[in-house]
Amino acid sequence: MSAVSVIGRGTTTFGKKEDSLKSMLVEASRKAIIDAERPKIDAVFVGNFTAGTLANQEILGSILTNELGLGDVPSVKMEGACASGGLAFRHAYQLVKAGEYDTVLVAGGEKMTSQDTETVTNAINHAMDSGTNEAASGLTFPGFFGVLANRYMHEHGADKKHLAMVALKNRDYALANPIAHFRKETTLEDIMQARKITDPLGLFDCSPISDGAAAVVIQRGENGVQVLASGQASGIPVMQEVDDLLHIPATHQSAKRAYAAAGLGPEDIDVVEVHDCFSITEIIATEELGFFEKGCGWEAVEKGLTKHGGKVPVNTSGGLLSKGHPIGATGIAQIIQIVDQLNEKACNQVENAKIGLAQNLGGTGAYSVVHIFKKKGA
Repeated sequence: MSAVSVIGRGTTTFGKKEDSLKSMLVEASRKAIIDAERPKIDAVFVGNFTAGTLANQEILGSILTNELGLGDVPSVKMEGACASGGLAFRHAYQLVKAGEYDTVLVAGGEKMTSQDTETVTNAINHAMDSGTNEAASGLTFPGFFGVLANRYMHEHGADKKHLAMVALKNRDYALANPIAHFRKETTLEDIMQARKITDPLGLFDCSPISDGAAAVVIQRGENGVQVLASGQASGIPVMQEVDDLLHIPATHQSAKRAYAAAGLGPEDIDVVEVHDCFSITEIIATEELGFFEKGCGWEAVEKGLTKHGGKVPVNTSGGLLSKGHPIGATGIAQIIQIVDQLNEKACNQVENAKIGLAQNLGGTGAYSVVHIFKKKGA
């Protein structure tokens, strides 16, 4: 098995955009290929979730390959709900590591804002098991994570202020991120008093509907930020079948597998991007990834342990909450932020960062992918 490195990266801005999904994927991919100094691309992997429903377009792998003039190289679109980008990266990484390909382009993108909120919500709900009474009752993702937030506060003594502190931290980080969907300053009071989406989650506790794309070029060898490990796990997609609402097994297991493959533990990680689709999800993710004991993630937020100067800076990009969440792009954009940190070119640079981790979640815990990266030469 060979070493694999990220040698190029590219993104569009995230937010409400006039661009088509195709044009955004092409823009991000061209930037990544140029950043990688135009290597020969052997294959293309695209992460996307809702293109058929919201953009009336499938076969994204072939379309992107053709637009980039890459000839007849193999290409594929991969879907895993909000983990689509992370899954595309994982499969590309495994094939390069195994020697099937030398250099691969991995892109992810989503076009969401051209449809009304109800249409987008229905499309996102395809990531739930439609054959259950939860689906029949109208359960949505804000509803699911609102239940988790209420249960977490009940069991561990946290309150809405701690959710708001996560949202504020990520908004503050996003102010310095030129691609972020939201770059307007806000206050804890603004967040606490914002329009309620579902109890106890307010507007700032929920990731936005965003457009955007991101891409990386990976290559066999050590000529870039090295991919140390990739871990993946599946979980139960139905709330009523879960033994412990506050345990997301897919996140825990994918991290456990990635740590084992890298020969590292959470204590070795210098900077982290986690899947904060909702503010409560970040808190639970930091516990599942082993940075804090179960039930103590909210205390870590209160003590500033997830910011610069704390135990481990989390979501220095602004996270999904403020950087934005164009679903297929998210897993790749998380990786780009970690790569930028390890290349010392990131917004909100973490001093002396040598090891980084990116965690991408799909559905209510149906999928989780964790990748661990090492600075070149570290």
